[in-house]
Amino acid sequence: MKGKKIVVGITGGIAAYKAAELVRLLTKADAQTQVAMTLNATRFVTPLTFEALTGNRVIYDMMSQESPDMEHITWAQEADLVIIAPATANFIAKMALGFGDDFLSTMILAATARILVCPSMNTRMFINPAVQNNIRLLKDRGITVMEPGEGELACRTTGPGRLPEPLEIMEMAERMLTIADLSGLNILVTAGPTIEPIDPVRFITNRSSGKMGYAIARAARRRGASVTLVSGPTALTPPSGVKFHPVKTAEEMKKIVFDRFTACDMIIKAAAVADYRPRQIALQKIKKGSDTLSLELLRNPDILNELGALKKNSPCILVGFAAETEDMLSNAQKKLEAKNLDMIVANDVSRSDSGFETDTNIVKMIFRDGKIEQSQLMSKDEVANLILDRAQALYKKTQV
Repeated sequence: MKGKKIVVGITGGIAAYKAAELVRLLTKADAQTQVAMTLNATRFVTPLTFEALTGNRVIYDMMSQESPDMEHITWAQEADLVIIAPATANFIAKMALGFGDDFLSTMILAATARILVCPSMNTRMFINPAVQNNIRLLKDRGITVMEPGEGELACRTTGPGRLPEPLEIMEMAERMLTIADLSGLNILVTAGPTIEPIDPVRFITNRSSGKMGYAIARAARRRGASVTLVSGPTALTPPSGVKFHPVKTAEEMKKIVFDRFTACDMIIKAAAVADYRPRQIALQKIKKGSDTLSLELLRNPDILNELGALKKNSPCILVGFAAETEDMLSNAQKKLEAKNLDMIVANDVSRSDSGFETDTNIVKMIFRDGKIEQSQLMSKDEVANLILDRAQALYKKTQV
C-alpha cells in the first residue's frame, strides 16, 4: 500500500462516519490518500475531518476548485485505486447510468483506475431489484463491488446493508493492488498454538500468537491463491477470503490437514503444535491437594514428519518452521532432513524483536540443496511475502 495513490469517495449516508477510520488506516499504511465527497456527505462528516487525517485538501464542490488543473480528470487518472465508501443506492445508480452531476460522479466517469464500491443502505433498498440490477451493471464493467455486512442497521432493522468494516475494505484494497502471481495455487497454512486439556479448565499450550501464520495466509490470499487456514486458538481475526478451520488439539489439526493434503500445491506449517498431551484427561476439575502434581504425557502425532513421508509421492511443496532458543541453524537443518522438507524457516524466539507475539521477525530460510538465506528484520507481512516468493520458486521447479 505504501506510495499507492488512492482516492476515497464518500457519499451521503449515515455510514460516512466510518470512512474516517478507513482514511486513517490508508494514511497509516503510507498510501497517498485524497478524499472527494458529495455535498450530502458533508452533512454527515465535515471535510475538515478528512483534511486533518490526510493532510490534503478535500474536494466536494467542482465549481469551487482552487487549482487551475481539471482535478476531476487528474485525480481519476493518476490514482491507482478509487474506493467509494459508503456507496449509497443513489450514487450506485449514478455510476450505473453514467451520470456526472458533481465532482465525485464526474471523476468516476473519467477514471482509469480500478474502482472498489462498498454499498451501505437499508436492507429493503439493497435487495430492491433496481439496486441489484445496478450492481450487476457495475460488476459487468469490471468494477469490484463488496458484499455489505449483515446486522443491525441505523434504521433499526436487521439484515444486509451495513458498510463493510474498514479493515475488510482495506484488505480488499490490498488484494486489488497486489499482483495475483499465486493465482491457481491451493495453499494450506497452519497457525497458532494447539492446546491439550488436562481437565475441564486447564490445558498445556505454548506462547505462539499465530501472527506469522495469519500473515502468510493473508499474503497468499492477496496474491490470488486459494488459501486454507487451519489455526489453533488465537486472538486474531481470520483474513477475509480464506477457508478457515479453527482447531484446538494436535489431533484435530492433523485430521483437517490430512483431509486436505491431496488438493494442496503448498503446505506451510507455521503452527506451534504441542509435542505432548496428558495421557488421561480428568472429567472434573482437579482440586488442590499435595504439594506436587504429576502428569504423565504422551507424544502427540508429528504432523510435519508424516507429511514429509507422504510427500515422496506428491509434488506438494512442504515448508516447515523451527522456533529455536539455541543452536538454531543446526537444529533447523536436522529438522529439514529428518522430515523431508523442501524448505524450513528458522527463527530465534528468545529475541525480543522476533518470534512469538511480536509484529516483526528475522528468519533464516534453509533449503534442501543446502542454501541458506537470512532475512533482515522485517514486519511479519514482509516476511510472509518473502517466504511465499521462495516457496513459489520451488514450486515452479516442480512444473518444469
